This record gives sequence, C-alpha cells and structure tokens, in this order.
Amino acid sequence: MIWYLYFCILSEYQDVNKVIKKKMKTQTVIAIRFLLGMIILTGIAYPFFMTGVAQVFFTKKANGSLLIKDEKVIGSRLISQKSDSIIYFSSRPSAIDYNPIPSMGSNLGPTSDKLKKQVIERRRTFARVNSIKDTTAIPMEMYLASSSGLDPHISPETARLQVERIAIARELNNDQKQRVQDLIRSMALEPQFYILGERRINVFELNLALDNIK
Repeated sequence: MIWYLYFCILSEYQDVNKVIKKKMKTQTVIAIRFLLGMIILTGIAYPFFMTGVAQVFFTKKANGSLLIKDEKVIGSRLISQKSDSIIYFSSRPSAIDYNPIPSMGSNLGPTSDKLKKQVIERRRTFARVNSIKDTTAIPMEMYLASSSGLDPHISPETARLQVERIAIARELNNDQKQRVQDLIRSMALEPQFYILGERRINVFELNLALDNIK
C-alpha cells in the first residue's frame, strides 16, 4: 500500500514537472521573440527612422548647428567660445573655461567665499575693459557663469555695453559704429514663442558678422 502511494505521488510529480518545463519553454521562447522584436524596433528601426527624419527636415540642427567659414568648421552656434580679444564681444563667464567635454557649472553656492570673489573680480574686469564706472549697471550674466558653462548668448543690452570698447579697438568711425549697433538690433533673437526666456544674441555669430564691417 505504501509503495503504491509512493509511485502514485511520484508519477503525479513527474507529470506536473513536465507541464512546468513545457510552460517554461513556451514562456522563454515568447520572451526571446519579444526581446528580438524590441531590439529591432527600438534599436534599429526607430533610430534609423528618426535619423532620416532629422537629416531631411532639420539637417543643420541634426549635425550640431555647425558654423562653416571658408569650407572649414569653425564652431557651433550652440556652444560658446572663449574670446579674450578686445576687438570682439565677450561671452558669458565659464566655470569650465569653455571646454565642452564636462559641460557644467561651478556648483558653488550663494554662501561660497570663492564665488563672491569670482563675482567681484568679473565685475571689476568687465567694468575696466569696457570703461564702465557704475559696476551695478553690469548685467548679471557677465559675472555669473551659466549652469552649462557653454551658454552662447548674451542680452542685446550687454552687447551694447561693449560697443564703445570695440569701436575704439577697431578704430571704427561713427558710421561703422552705428552699423555695429544695427547689427546687434538685427541679430537679436526674440523669446521662444515670444513668452519663453528673454531677448538674446549669439556672441559667436555676432563676432563673425562684426568682421564684415570694414
């Protein structure tokens, strides 16, 4: 009797085990098929489709908004470039010295003594270079670095504060100086959708256009 019960239980266990293995095999096949399908869809089809759409409808933006001069890439309109020359407009300060690899801010808080010293020094430098007596008139963007360290824009007001210095350095006459002012006015970008952000001007593009004023 005991042996009979043992064999019955063993036989039932083997049947259950076979069912479980069969279900596991079925579920494994389904999982593998689903995985392969998602790899093809999201890893191949979708990237190729989006790349194609971007290249057809947004070619310049998809390729990095590159600026080309004399058939050579000289930069991107999305990334600020360092300019210490007095004959060009200055960009915003950068905590990473305009290096696009880390792309970050200083992470210094409002109580940081180091940040306070940087702000004071940047204000004094901008005021001295541009012959500004009242340092409170200097826009915040010129003594505080952007969070990315690569912000390519400044406000039109900040650009106008630099016109006199550039005019003297380039020995521009009154007509040429007015053309610089007109350049700032014409190249100023409105807030996105007229509500997001503020009016701004791309410093790199402005400096390129500045070289055309003779």
